[in-house]
Amino acid sequence: MSTADKLLLALLLVVAAVLGFTELMFLPLRMDGAILPRLANLPVPASALLALVTMPWLSRAASDLSPRGLVSASPLLVWLLVIGVFGLAGPGGDIVLIPDWRTLLLLACGAFPAAVVLGSRVGLPTDDHR
Repeated sequence: MSTADKLLLALLLVVAAVLGFTELMFLPLRMDGAILPRLANLPVPASALLALVTMPWLSRAASDLSPRGLVSASPLLVWLLVIGVFGLAGPGGDIVLIPDWRTLLLLACGAFPAAVVLGSRVGLPTDDHR
């Protein structure tokens, strides 16, 4: 890997960490009139939708940099680490992961599509990575 690739990978890891933290903070989002309009206090899975879009993109971008498994999986690993650490021992010692279906949806929408992208890249010859 060149120096530019290493810098780009570091940027991807920072983006994965920031996205994980942001998704955690918006996990309890509801349509209760505080941020979103009031609509029967319905939960809004915006965090899961954000993870569904960004995690496969981050995984593909990392796997384009290097065919090595650890490099390719590093954004997913950083995202899971941030979700685990800040979700269970969040800011001020609060538990941010709510015992709700939205937590499972966030984990599924972030980890599963990224794992599918990584799995699809494993069997490719190294020439196809660039």
